[in-house]
Amino acid sequence: MQVLATAGHAAHGKSSLVRALTGMEPKEPGPALTGTAWTRLPSGRRVAFVDVPGDPRSVPAVLAGLAPAPAVLLAVGADEGWMPQSQEHLEAAAALGVRSGVLAITRADVADPKIALRQARERLAGTALAAAEAVAVSTVTGTGTAELAAALDRLAGRLPVPDPEAPVRLWVDHAFTAGRQSVVTGTLGAGTIRVHDELLLMPAGGRVRVRTIGCAGEPRDEVGGVSRVVLTLRDAGRVAPGMALVAPGRWSPTTCVDVRTRFGEASGRLARRMTLHVGAAAVRVALRPLGPDTARLTLNARLALHVGDTGVLRDPERRTLAGVSVLDVRPPTLVRRGAGPARARELASWPDRPDGAVVLRRHGVLRRAELTGMGCDVPADAVPLNGEWVADPAHWDTLRDRLADATARHAAERPGAPGLPLETVRLRLGLPARELVAMLARPPLHVEAGRVYGPAAAQPEPALESESESESESEPACESAREAVREPAREAETAPEPERELRSDPEPEPAPDAEPEREPGPAAEPEPGWAGAVERLRADLAGDPFGAPAAERLAELGLTGGALAAAADAGAVLRLADGVVLLPGADREALRILSALPQPFTPAQAGEALASSRRVAVALLRHLDGLGLTERRGS
Repeated sequence: MQVLATAGHAAHGKSSLVRALTGMEPKEPGPALTGTAWTRLPSGRRVAFVDVPGDPRSVPAVLAGLAPAPAVLLAVGADEGWMPQSQEHLEAAAALGVRSGVLAITRADVADPKIALRQARERLAGTALAAAEAVAVSTVTGTGTAELAAALDRLAGRLPVPDPEAPVRLWVDHAFTAGRQSVVTGTLGAGTIRVHDELLLMPAGGRVRVRTIGCAGEPRDEVGGVSRVVLTLRDAGRVAPGMALVAPGRWSPTTCVDVRTRFGEASGRLARRMTLHVGAAAVRVALRPLGPDTARLTLNARLALHVGDTGVLRDPERRTLAGVSVLDVRPPTLVRRGAGPARARELASWPDRPDGAVVLRRHGVLRRAELTGMGCDVPADAVPLNGEWVADPAHWDTLRDRLADATARHAAERPGAPGLPLETVRLRLGLPARELVAMLARPPLHVEAGRVYGPAAAQPEPALESESESESESEPACESAREAVREPAREAETAPEPERELRSDPEPEPAPDAEPEREPGPAAEPEPGWAGAVERLRADLAGDPFGAPAAERLAELGLTGGALAAAADAGAVLRLADGVVLLPGADREALRILSALPQPFTPAQAGEALASSRRVAVALLRHLDGLGLTERRGS
């Protein structure tokens, strides 16, 4: 099956065309602004039509209908010619990347279609639809209906066949619930949905199971894209248009993206508050211009996206439409002076659809699953670190050189001292997991007792190390930091916190309340009991890395008691004081953000910079204090 969306001004005969071609009244189950009908074309190909409204107030419904469709049936009335909604629908289709279609000059029994055809050709010149086949039609007399069906048949034969193994994402454009059963309708662009499949309902990310599938009025056991489908879900809770059903682990839930804009003017001329339309979703966003054609969007709701996804930015007040291509679904924070222009220069060299090599080069080290969730394949030249992690080769070589320099400097400045703790090295090198440090430490470097040693370093005798530590001048400060970390949770919220500053040359010790360092060993299979809970936590914290969930939410996620302890022990979560649970690497990101603040800074300033609560900010600061990466000022 192929799916075409109608487009055109109100009363130009879009619905009449669909009725004439299919013999059906375009409709959806439940209340809806758009309708669906389907038919077989002369060749036997099946095609479904999504009939969108022409009312200027219904632009969101138009965008929801056009977005998943690979082609458009554009109707222009012979009696009125090109009209405002004709232009708006054309611009919407262009912004969404719709590049195929057929032009129907309708109401040919009322007026000579030649004038309207000439107007339409002038408007389509220079667009992707400039060469679209045109047919004059009258649904009253039937003139041109067969020719239109033949033109649509030829168009359907030229459209690409989607990959049946592609990750599923079904944008819900109609939904209603009766009792415990929900019925959703949408256009499946690629992939395959089967009865009993488990999908995630975004933006909440709850798991739902497909009970039945309908397509073209018939029940199915499975359906592949491109298709117009109706699914029934049981116990899905609230389901509404704009939500999406996605394959678990195959998409990146995000609230912040960097995009390339396709607009007649620089991105700086766009409104700072707009609505982003992707698929059937319409999400309010804050726009920050970066370069002439790049911008950062902060979304007020999570969307499941891939790099290369397309959408439309719309300003209803100015009646502005701008197409966007998603460049990065996990963009870096921009807190340092000059970070915005530097990011713009970086993005200027990126293609509209970045591949795995571009994405891995940007992030340096990623899980294979993270690349998959971004819609990218693992590049052929990636450095495989184990079955889970891969690295950009140039970045990995740079990290190895930096580690060798750091261990050599440490050994020269502190002869006989213990090696660098793994956690210290992880933070300094900006690595997302401690196990990666051990993979970096190749001979002549080695890891022993949770520390990295250089080629000439000898681990001191335990008794001597203990005596040295007990007699060191820094011991009182270390004890003070430990006492501060161990303060009761209630005092951490109420007692005044001193100012802090980043140490210029920190020589941190492991945080006293951190999990003990362990020798890296063979990777254990993740326990299903906590692996799923960690993935749900990862979805919760996407786009808000310091938004630590409350105890109630941790219980809902399944991260309590033994499950939380096991996840923390495996390095799958970062467990801090006062019940703060974040993802691995949150402390590294916090350190990077805090380094841009004027020194010293207060916990309140840290919380503002991190966009976090005081509870999270204080827990992170005490964690960094324990590692020796920040210093407390005052008592």
